[in-house]
Amino acid sequence: MSYVIEGFKSALQNIKSNKMRSFLTMLGIIIGISSVITIVSLGQGGKNYITGQFESIGTNVINVSVSNNVDNDITDSDYFTLEDVNAIKSRIEKVTAAAPVIENGGKVKTENKSKYVQIDALTQDYTKLQKLDIYYGRFLNERDVEIGANVAVIDDTMAEKLFRTKNAVGQKISVNVADNNSLSLKVIGVMKNPAGELAANFGDNVPGFVFVPITIADRLYPEGKIGFISVMLSDMNNSSEISSKIVRLLEVRHNNTGKYRAEEGFKQLDTINDVLNKLTLIIGAIAGISLIVGGIGVMNIMLVSVTERTREIGIRKAIGATMADIRIQFLTESLILCLVGGIIGMSLGVVVGNIVGKFLNIKAAISVQVILIAFLFSSAVGIFFGLYPANKAAKLDPIEALRYE
Repeated sequence: MSYVIEGFKSALQNIKSNKMRSFLTMLGIIIGISSVITIVSLGQGGKNYITGQFESIGTNVINVSVSNNVDNDITDSDYFTLEDVNAIKSRIEKVTAAAPVIENGGKVKTENKSKYVQIDALTQDYTKLQKLDIYYGRFLNERDVEIGANVAVIDDTMAEKLFRTKNAVGQKISVNVADNNSLSLKVIGVMKNPAGELAANFGDNVPGFVFVPITIADRLYPEGKIGFISVMLSDMNNSSEISSKIVRLLEVRHNNTGKYRAEEGFKQLDTINDVLNKLTLIIGAIAGISLIVGGIGVMNIMLVSVTERTREIGIRKAIGATMADIRIQFLTESLILCLVGGIIGMSLGVVVGNIVGKFLNIKAAISVQVILIAFLFSSAVGIFFGLYPANKAAKLDPIEALRYE
């Protein structure tokens, strides 16, 4: 045990006497560890953010859509109607809400300002599936949809741009899609922009959002048809069977087959999580290559150190130091360099991850497991790349070492 302590002291002394060289040697380890931790924490943070967005919608959802496969000859009569939506709600068990959506792009204008927007024509059931923060006024109600009222709910970022205030309730906007005639709408509500901080930070580069009753969609874009319905269930037990029932009901109503598909919402989440996990793993592995480069740098410096201290090794052996003593001394020095570099890299990775996460509006998920793995990996690098120099030093012939100038 005493020779381990002595080797540790000797290693520390040598590192202290070559501070700059030691730091440059550790730099590769620092960069590698910090890169891996930053990438993995941001990847996990992004995954958590997306999962949170799905949870705000709810995972008890079946998305029904018109299949656009090339084998299907889709006609106007195959698209959904509001009667289909009511039939799904009234005739399919466990259905608590059904929200059809027609999406399109356009432009919103006031007297002297304009903004590109995404226009979603929908019903009052949309809020049962998608969580919305209404700052002022209200969302669309059943009466708005029933009478086809010329009303709209807009996002707060757009309200401030167009009217210099977020409380734009009662204001008039002109909505135009492509070359169609514009439609004048009254703002009845202002909601938080679904893009969140992204919209606030990038302003005009992020389209605004306008929600209108689905019953006025034909006035905005005559070619717009209902091709998508989100159906919420009370629970997901027998969801596959319910999906089949919904498709069959629509096929009977439209007298067709093979033109509709129903997918469970959480399957999309599983796919996204799988992609994010693989992407994070690939990028993390690429960043981990720098650890190998850093380890090679450690081995290179340790070989230089062995050459510089050949005479010292000869003297130590002449006064009784064994091969194990010499080996432990140099292996300990390599291990200390990598461990210190690993600790600095871990700290830097946590700091950088949090800073970048705040900029991206994502909370970096700093995992204790990842930090532990990084710590163990840096130790393994120190041992692996320190073994060859340590063995080379231990095998030096003491007589030849004493003659070395």
